[in-house]
Amino acid sequence: MKKVFVTGAFSVVHAGHIQFLKEARALGDCLIVSFPTEDLLWEVYGRKSVLRDADKMSLLRSLEMVDEVVCSIDHDANFSFRSAFLEVKPDIFAVTDDDRYMEAKKRICDETGAQLVTLKKTAPTSTQVTSSTEVLNRAKAPAHVPLRVDFAGGWLDVPSYAIEGEYVVNCAVSPTVSLRDWEYRKGAGLGGSGAWSVLNGWDPVQSELGLGVGWQDPAVIAETGACVWKSGPLPVLDFKNTGSFLSGLIAVYDTRIRHDTPGLASRTRDFQAIARAARVARLGVQQQDVRTLAVGVSMNYHAQLDEGMEPLPDIRGSLAGKYCGGGHGGYAVYLFESTKDREKALSLCKDLYPVEPYCRTFGRDEPVAWDPFYLDRIHRSLAEH
Repeated sequence: MKKVFVTGAFSVVHAGHIQFLKEARALGDCLIVSFPTEDLLWEVYGRKSVLRDADKMSLLRSLEMVDEVVCSIDHDANFSFRSAFLEVKPDIFAVTDDDRYMEAKKRICDETGAQLVTLKKTAPTSTQVTSSTEVLNRAKAPAHVPLRVDFAGGWLDVPSYAIEGEYVVNCAVSPTVSLRDWEYRKGAGLGGSGAWSVLNGWDPVQSELGLGVGWQDPAVIAETGACVWKSGPLPVLDFKNTGSFLSGLIAVYDTRIRHDTPGLASRTRDFQAIARAARVARLGVQQQDVRTLAVGVSMNYHAQLDEGMEPLPDIRGSLAGKYCGGGHGGYAVYLFESTKDREKALSLCKDLYPVEPYCRTFGRDEPVAWDPFYLDRIHRSLAEH
C-alpha cells in the first residue's frame, strides 16, 4: 500500500485545501494528514489556531479523500512534523510548489527514502486559488466602512511625492458602504478603491500603493474620525479627533464627471502649495474650528485650479470647497459654518448631498444608511447620467 503524507496548519479548510488533498490522495492508496497542535502552532510559529485541535481533527477526518489524521508535536519550525512522519513511514511526501519549508522536507525524504512530490497550486473549477490568510482576512474585514473626504495635503501620501514634516488631512464620512450596498457614484474621489480593499480583507495600503496612488484612503477609512497624517511612504497618524465639530457642516457635490486618480498621478502640480494648505487644515482639525479648516481647504482648492481643474460652482452659504481625491471630476467637498447654511444649500442644489463625520465606536461595525430623500435624489442622478 502506497502511503502519502501531507502537513499544514489547516487554520481554515477552504477549497484550495480540498483540491490539494484530492490531488495528493491520487498519488497513492492512503492519505495521512498532519497538523501542528494548538500549543505548537502558538509556541513555535506564533500563530493562533482558529479551530481547536478536536474540531480540526474531526473536520479533516470527515473528508472522503483523507484516510488518517495525526498531530505534529516537535518544537522545531522546520521539522514540527518529524515524529509524525517517522512513525507513519510514508512512501510519498506531497507538498505545494510554494511550500516555505521545502528544504526541510527534501532533507527528511533523503533520510528516509520517501519521494517528495511537488503539486502546483490549482483551483477547483470556477474558483480562484485562495489561502487560509485570505479567508481569515476576509472574515476579519468589516461589513460596513465609511468613505472619506480629503481636506488638504492630497498627493503627499504618495511615497514619491511625500515631503518630510508635512501633512495629509482628511475625515471618514457616512453614509457607509458595503460589498452589497454602494449608493455613491463610483470613480468619484471619495476613496472607493480603498474602501473596497478594506471590505474584502485585502491589504488596503499595499493595494492602493500598487495602483500608483497614495495610502490616505484606506488609512482614514480604517482609522475613522478626522485625521492628520504625517506625509511619508506609509501612514503614520499625527493625531485625530472624532470629527464631531463638523457634524451638520459637510456636504459633497457630485460633478457627474468620472475621474481616475491613477491616471492623474503624473500631472504637474505645486506640492509646496498643497503642503502649505495642509498645515492650515491641520490647525483647523487641531483647534476643531471649521473656519480655520475652511481656509486650508480653500488654499488646496486654489492649488487645484492652478493644476488646471475647472472651477467648482460657488455654492451659496459655503465657507470653502475643493475637489476630492485626484480631482478633475468626481465629488467635491464643501464646508458650512452652520447646519442652517448647509440645509439651505441642499435645498437649492440638487447635486449636493449631506455627509457626516464618522468615528467608529470601539468594537462595533455600524452601518449608517442614507436619508430616503437624498437616496432618491442620488438614484435619479445616477439614472440621468
